[in-house]
Amino acid sequence: MFKEKVTKLLNGALGQRKDLFLIDFMVDSGNKIRVVLDGDEGINLKDCMDISRAIEHNLDREEEDFSLEVTSAGATTPLVLPRQYKKNIGRTISVKTETEKFEGYLTAAGEEEIILEWKAREPKPIGKGKHTVQKKQEIAFSDIKEAKVILKF
Repeated sequence: MFKEKVTKLLNGALGQRKDLFLIDFMVDSGNKIRVVLDGDEGINLKDCMDISRAIEHNLDREEEDFSLEVTSAGATTPLVLPRQYKKNIGRTISVKTETEKFEGYLTAAGEEEIILEWKAREPKPIGKGKHTVQKKQEIAFSDIKEAKVILKF
């Protein structure tokens, strides 16, 4: 009953903010509420506070004792939704599939797949030595086991 009420409040708050989207939501048996958000243009403290207030101000502490945590998806949090891939086009990401690992620039993100591009050194087809070649890989979301943005400083 409590979780349904919190879910309804959360969905209402996110309905007011189309630029934000839910990454993870949990209500445990001790009424600890945890909400993880992301946004198309990133997310800031005010965004988290707005969602937190929309939930907290509509719950009665006299009726239910609860704790509430609203956070943003961290920089090292794995990408899980197609919407997250779209907002990270142009960045370097690491993608693990069942059999391979890729690292490259995310150049496109569709509804069912992403496209990574990178440069690699390979042996020349004729003669000795290596040359640089441009690689491109299309990866279906269903094949991705884990994907993370690579932070470069």
